[in-house]
Amino acid sequence: MSQQAVLRQPSTTIFSVLFAISFVHFLNDAIQSFIPAMFPILRDSLSLSFAQIGWIGFTLNMTASVIQPAIGLYTDSRPKPYLLPIGMLFSLTGVIGLAYAPSFTLLLVFVVLIGIGSAVLHPESSRVAHLAGGNRKGLAQSIFQVGGNTGQALAPVMAALIFIPLGQKSILWFTLAAGAAIIVQLYVSRWYGSHLQSTRQNKTTASREERRVDLSKGTIAIAMTVLITLLFSKFVYMASMTGYYAFFLMDRFHMTVQNAQYYLFALLIAGMLGTLLGGPMADRFGRRNTIWFSILGTAPFSILLPFASPIWSMVLCVCIGLILLSGFSVIVVYAQELLPGKVGTIAGLFFGLAFGLGGIGSALLGYLADSAGLDIVIQISAFLPLLGLLAIMLPSDAKLAGAEPKHH
Repeated sequence: MSQQAVLRQPSTTIFSVLFAISFVHFLNDAIQSFIPAMFPILRDSLSLSFAQIGWIGFTLNMTASVIQPAIGLYTDSRPKPYLLPIGMLFSLTGVIGLAYAPSFTLLLVFVVLIGIGSAVLHPESSRVAHLAGGNRKGLAQSIFQVGGNTGQALAPVMAALIFIPLGQKSILWFTLAAGAAIIVQLYVSRWYGSHLQSTRQNKTTASREERRVDLSKGTIAIAMTVLITLLFSKFVYMASMTGYYAFFLMDRFHMTVQNAQYYLFALLIAGMLGTLLGGPMADRFGRRNTIWFSILGTAPFSILLPFASPIWSMVLCVCIGLILLSGFSVIVVYAQELLPGKVGTIAGLFFGLAFGLGGIGSALLGYLADSAGLDIVIQISAFLPLLGLLAIMLPSDAKLAGAEPKHH
């Protein structure tokens, strides 16, 4: 089928574009995730404290958090396809700088550049997923999101096998990832631009949305507050795991750095599978039920984790990743249905909050680790998934359907 024919059919799911943005999401999140995976090396090479390690995570995540909502809001009314490859240029510069950063201050500067690259990617790529998904928005977001989860999962293994043995300058290998991402983004941005041009030239074939609101503003506000609280529980807990759980294992079981990284790999690779299952679960059991399960269902396993043996810790990490990471793409689509026509704004806000909450959590947990110890950090954060109880306050799928847009 020709590209023009595809553009005339907004209900068509364009898998080539979805897989392309998923691949770029994989590369982007691998670049981002190797930074916390490299914390043990950076701590030794630059003599960093746990508080300084926390500030690295805070800087990376807060940069993306602050910028992403603004980009999403701006591009909802003024889409900019070629922002996609430009964003990856920032990431490429940051990677090169990190390999040679001689001080903590310069390290933070280059971390900011990687944060900017990520801030550009998420809202615009989420919008591309929305456009390319046709009538299968949940599936489209899951395909997009699973790429990022795969990148997050592989980062600890790459750190254990490549970067930790070779040292700080081995980070330069990620210039290949950034370069590949730029090339793929050029393809995506051309499709994105063609789609926008076709829409402007023939408005009758565009996917126009007319909102029919059956939910009160108060109900929508409460639902958004609950969703943000659930993101807080999810991403602060993930910050405790990706930033400090390896140190916990090294202290408690006298593991090597490399062996501790495999537990994070198990957590994140299970999360990749959970992300793939999240969309079909939402289709079968409902979006609200899937969101509820993805947060609250994690609690029994997270609470047991600090007291488990090495073997059971691996099992629990798999269970936590599988359940906890199954809900994020569902949360994004649920929020986009609460506020139709704000695809970029919602994506920017929720991805921004994900990074921001993770960054704040990383910084606070770093101070807590310095003052009270790693055991306390892992034990306290284990109770965060209990906030999943709040999902009972979300409107049911039947009520949410009354707020969905009509398509003409």
